[in-house]
Amino acid sequence: MSTLPGDRSDHDALGSMLRVNHAGEYGAARIYAGQMAILKDSSMSETIRHMAEQEEHHLAEFNRLIPEYKARPSALLPLWHVAGWALGAGTALLGKQAAMACTVAVETVIAEHYQEQLAALGEREPSLAATIAQFRAEELEHHDIGLEQGAELAPAYGLMSAVIKTGCRAAIAIAKRV
Repeated sequence: MSTLPGDRSDHDALGSMLRVNHAGEYGAARIYAGQMAILKDSSMSETIRHMAEQEEHHLAEFNRLIPEYKARPSALLPLWHVAGWALGAGTALLGKQAAMACTVAVETVIAEHYQEQLAALGEREPSLAATIAQFRAEELEHHDIGLEQGAELAPAYGLMSAVIKTGCRAAIAIAKRV
């Protein structure tokens, strides 16, 4: 993002950034909704609820920022709606550790993505950068919770993690444009 503030390409880059963040937080909220649907009566319910509430807050903030920056949301929100819930419920059906493996994989990619955005923003848009930095810290908290809850003990953890991370990176690339 080596443009001058106010340039059209700067606006496009910020719009893309907000679009992908909004889509990602929407997907994350749906992942936790899927996990809760399966694990609502488990020992993990309060932990998942805590993370879900933070993701809902992130989503609400990007819902506010999209029109403020005159950005457009992803046209693929219906896909993220279904895919997010299916990923959350599907991994939860494999057990608590698999649900947490999903959380660790997703949050790893999102934290990396937010760090890239912070580097790209530099000193520009300090309010947006502060929001992204706060959300990144909370995503890292979710990552750490997942590890503490035994994510790495999930069956086929390495494979599951690699597949989910690849899917997240693909979703980011797609949401930047669509």
